[in-house]
Parts: sequence; C-alpha cells; structure tokens
Amino acid sequence: MSKLIGYVGTYTKGDSKGVYSFTLDTEAQKLSDVKVAAELDNPTYVTVSNDNNFLYAVAKEGDKGGVAAFSVNENTGELSFLNSESSEGSAPCHVSVKSDNSNVVTANYHTTMVESYLTNEDGSLLPAISTMEHTGSGPHVRQDKPHMHYAGFTPDEKYVIAIDLGSDTVTTYQVDNGKLTSVQTLKTEAGSGPRHITFHPNGTYAYIMTELSNEVIVLNYNAEDGSFSEIQYITTLPEDFTENSQGSAIHISSDGKFVYAGNRGHDSIAIYSVDETTGKLTFVEWTHTEGNWPRDFVLDPTEKFVVASNQESSNLVLYARDETTGKLSLIQSDITVPDPVCVKFLTV
Repeated sequence: MSKLIGYVGTYTKGDSKGVYSFTLDTEAQKLSDVKVAAELDNPTYVTVSNDNNFLYAVAKEGDKGGVAAFSVNENTGELSFLNSESSEGSAPCHVSVKSDNSNVVTANYHTTMVESYLTNEDGSLLPAISTMEHTGSGPHVRQDKPHMHYAGFTPDEKYVIAIDLGSDTVTTYQVDNGKLTSVQTLKTEAGSGPRHITFHPNGTYAYIMTELSNEVIVLNYNAEDGSFSEIQYITTLPEDFTENSQGSAIHISSDGKFVYAGNRGHDSIAIYSVDETTGKLTFVEWTHTEGNWPRDFVLDPTEKFVVASNQESSNLVLYARDETTGKLSLIQSDITVPDPVCVKFLTV
C-alpha cells in the first residue's frame, strides 16, 4: 500500500476545526489531502488502536474535559463519532489505548489526574473506572503542582506508566481490568520535568524526554515489578545554545537502533544511536524542523519517513529516513495544518 493515512491533533484556539487527516504517498514521497476528519474542541492528542478500528482524542466540552471515541474507516480514514466521557476541568493532554481496545487512559496537565476508562465492544467509552490524583511539586517555576503529561501502557501491558512534569516523577500503576494501583515511583533529577516515554522493543530499556532540562533519560525497566533505574542523562541541545527550548516528543525505531527527540525552541529533532548492549545513547545529529515549535513527530509505518508537526508555524514536514544511519533528509515542508500538536498513522 503506497498511500498511508495519518491524523493530526490540534489546538482549536485559531483556525483549526479539530482532528485533521492527511495522506502520505510513499511512492511519490508526498503529503497531501489535508482535511478535517472530526470537528472537536482542542483535540491536542490522539491515538489509534492497533487494529485501526478506533481513534481516541482528548477533548474539551464546555467547562469539562475528557476523551472522545471514533470509529475509523480504514480505507478512507473517515471518522465516525461514537461517544465521549468528560468531567469538570480542563481537557487531558495525552491518551493511550490498550492493544485489545479494552482500556483507554488519559493524563491531565492541569487537573493533576490520570484516568482510566473501559470500553464497549463497539469502541465506545464507559465512565472512568479509575481516577488517580497526584501530589507534589519541583524547583522549577513551572513545577508549582503536578502536571501529568503522559499515561500509557508498558510493552507487556501489565502496567500503566504516568509521567509528571510537575514533580519529576514516573509512577507505575498496576492495571487490573482498568483499575489502577500505584506500585512504583521513580524520582528523576529535580527540575528535569519528565514529559514522554518510549520503550525499546526488547522491553528492557526505556527513554524519557524531559521538557524542562532538555534531556533524554535512559532507563533500565524491570518488567517483573514495573520499576525503573537510571542509566544515562544526555542533552538534546548544543552546548552553546542558550535560548528558550522545551523538550517535546520522543520515539524509537522498531529495530531499536535509533531514538529521536524533539526540541521546541531549538526547533530540531535530535537523533541518537542506541548501544543495544547497554541501552545508552550516542548523539548522531540535529535536523531542523523547517518551522517553529515542533510539538510532535512520527515515524510512518514503513519507517522510511518521518512527519513532524510545527505548532507555531502551522506546518507539517516530511523527511526521508535512512534506516542504516538514522539520519533525516528534508522532502517537503509546506503542508499547512493549523496549530498542529500530535501526529499518528493508521498501521499497515
């Protein structure tokens, strides 16, 4: 299949109408066909189920925030609204779905909550079965209280990992039919502001992007008890860069050889090679994102391409990816999507 369907979550504070879809033609090496897939208020983060049947988006509904469920037409990318679940307060900033579609979890930057929802067979959401409130703070001016930025499943799906930028903590929740129980907590360096995590395909290593200190933390992951131990901290910025920059997304290639980390401000994707014996990273190079404030990026299903989203300049950028060196080469940077945040693909 040469034409792949992708989705973009956005802020709707400007021209955006909600969730957008687009097409990547891998033969022509071109992004096109950008259109509104679902009208929704602030669907900043979306996730697609492994079987491509459902898309879940965080959303704002008046004075409430929550998550909306959609069925996906795999051939056209068309989304059909199923239902939504919301509660008082701001919308979450991250959403994940279990591989069998039975459980959806969200992280809320503003309300300090991580919430877990079970689903019906048709993909629609049931009311939250677990709501976990976090406490704590950190030394940075932005760490006045918990700011949950990520909630997602471990590779074996025994646990949910919740990452708190506000108190420099990574919490492991045991998950039992959607119910969350805290079992482990890792404290990262004070003021680092952990944001997102990605796991090595071997299930032994994990990589956290920090927003405040602009670093990647390399971790050893113990799948038996859900605990983490730190291996390495490595910067995502040049030594001589002194302007404002904030870490954004982090992703790893499926062969486990390369880690990619986004820098908002330096406006780059930092590329690292992975030592598969130790899990440690070695810096390869920076690639400019051809825009302002790269909030996210994604490897396409073939992993021969990367698509990045620049929030402040409202453009998507397409790169070719060298699978041997990990390096990125610019192909296209003129695809307009208003206030883009998150990028996801249907799998093939």
